[in-house]
Amino acid sequence: KAVLKQMGAEQLGVPVADVSVADGAVFVTADPNRRVTYAELTKGQQILRQVTGSAPVDPVSAYTIVGKPTPRTDAVAKVTGQAKYAGDMRLPGMLCASILRPPSLGATRQSLDTSAAEAVPGVTVVNTGGLVAALHEQPDVAAKAIGLVKATWKENSLAVDDKAIFDYYERSLGSLRQVTGVGSVTTAAQQAETTIENRFLGGYLAHAPMEPHTALADYRDGQITVWASTQNPFGVRDEVAAAVGLPASKVRIITPFVGGGFGGKSSNGQAIEAARLSKAVGKPVMVAWSREEELTLDHYRPAAVHIVRSGLKAGKVIFFDMGIYGVGDRGTDLFYSFPNYRVRTADDRGVPLPTGPWRGPGNNANTFARECQMDIMAAKLGADPVQFRLDHLSNNARMRAVLEAAAKQFGWQTARFPSGRGYGVALGSDAGTYVATIMEVKVDGVTGKVQVLRVVCAQDMGLVVNPQGAITQMEGCTNMGLGYSFSEELRFQGTKVLDRSFATYRIPTFMDVPPKIETVLVNSRSTPAHGGGEPAIVTVGAAAANAIFDATGARLYQLPMTPERVLAAIEKARQEGPAPGLTGDVNADGKVTTADAMLAVQLALGLRTGTEAQLRAADTDGSGKVEVGDALRILRAAVGGG
Repeated sequence: KAVLKQMGAEQLGVPVADVSVADGAVFVTADPNRRVTYAELTKGQQILRQVTGSAPVDPVSAYTIVGKPTPRTDAVAKVTGQAKYAGDMRLPGMLCASILRPPSLGATRQSLDTSAAEAVPGVTVVNTGGLVAALHEQPDVAAKAIGLVKATWKENSLAVDDKAIFDYYERSLGSLRQVTGVGSVTTAAQQAETTIENRFLGGYLAHAPMEPHTALADYRDGQITVWASTQNPFGVRDEVAAAVGLPASKVRIITPFVGGGFGGKSSNGQAIEAARLSKAVGKPVMVAWSREEELTLDHYRPAAVHIVRSGLKAGKVIFFDMGIYGVGDRGTDLFYSFPNYRVRTADDRGVPLPTGPWRGPGNNANTFARECQMDIMAAKLGADPVQFRLDHLSNNARMRAVLEAAAKQFGWQTARFPSGRGYGVALGSDAGTYVATIMEVKVDGVTGKVQVLRVVCAQDMGLVVNPQGAITQMEGCTNMGLGYSFSEELRFQGTKVLDRSFATYRIPTFMDVPPKIETVLVNSRSTPAHGGGEPAIVTVGAAAANAIFDATGARLYQLPMTPERVLAAIEKARQEGPAPGLTGDVNADGKVTTADAMLAVQLALGLRTGTEAQLRAADTDGSGKVEVGDALRILRAAVGGG
């Protein structure tokens, strides 16, 4: 900017102090009609000038673009179908490839017969360096031809699946190593009045973007151009260069619009395959993974096991100890005022499945474990979940402000007793951004189906460059977060991925979108801008789990919270007591309101005729309260003695 002002001042014949810049032009401050555009100054050439000293920085109050809500310039092209993705690219003579895939990850080919595929008119079969593909002008013909290839395979044998992976992790990932520590957890544990330990679980997650991995490669005259759906164009350049034996200077990567990545398109196998095949046949080659290939060739988010121990004394957390298997320590920076805190990890090693970053890498699982444990401690104390968190945010004004903003927008009121509808709260941090999510859910006690009714998400990401873009990301994070919360979990047996389509790997659809998603930007204009594309996703799972507990008294410790797991948790809660989580006795006087007692009946099986009359009859002094013992007796009768 300083150089452009200097160049403009020289061309306009005035001192640099007399010019200003706006809308891509340098102009005389006192005479705005005297101006020269940046394009006229640079003429498309490099600017070769030496810059010395420190550039003046405008105060935030002077910003005219930063902080202004601005629509995406590509929005119309995307919703009207005009936007071009890698799969939309076409070149003369282009061939479409269909590639022979092993039946499971790591399987080695023992025999190969491509004769039937080679007999298909117009098909070229390529076998180079272990890559076997059928190429044709039409993708369906190429797919038919590769289906005719006969091959035998030797598969790896590994006695683990999506159910046994958690015990496998604890056995195979080695000892936990400390990555964060404050105070002494060991000493504090000896002083705690109450110690709570829980094990939280989460399965592998696929990225499942709308657009599968796709690339078009054109190798000619000792250089190559690749159009790739990728999040990592410079990484692709280096990988393609190595794959085809060219210097990086001879490799050009073009990234059209990307139809979703979420970390999954940091790996670029399709681009490497297209490049190798194009070099082999001397023609442009398109590789577009099918949905089955997208699900089975992914680099998944690792499974997760969290062993969490925490201690309470005089109503406050005096230690918090997290042992994390699989997903690393992202999002475990201490924002609560815990005097003693420890995080230990044993990271995933890509066995049995290859792994990679998944939106908010690892933080989703870490936040789920921490924030569920916070709610469990609050319930143990009979404390309000929001106030309990505020009581432990004395050292973090930004997070405190975010939680207060979310609670105010939501109109938070403590739901003191299971009612079938509940509120849940969770806090998280990611990329320097603080998030609070409050969720309202309705739980069907017969089917286990959870309906999200309302979500409020407040976020402090520092100076917000584009509020409209930030809000869109918060809404997108919330909706995507419903997937890992309620349905997404990769099924596998050994090294064989069982999910091959969205018929079994279910991602959120429009039917799952909450009726209300409300966003609050806590705009800390004095704080530098921080990330906004991932933070709001990390709190969704914990907020949902805590809302389910508030609605039903049933605690879930594993993601996703499928209807089957919800029903199992409700049944477990029923077996442990007729009124799980009975905290309606807020004054510790041995009484609960009749209204709260009726909510417990709704948890159990819905309102039964006569139950309300029995509860009111038990209110012998007309105070609107009944003895806890009387309430439990009536509730036991209402649920058939359960």
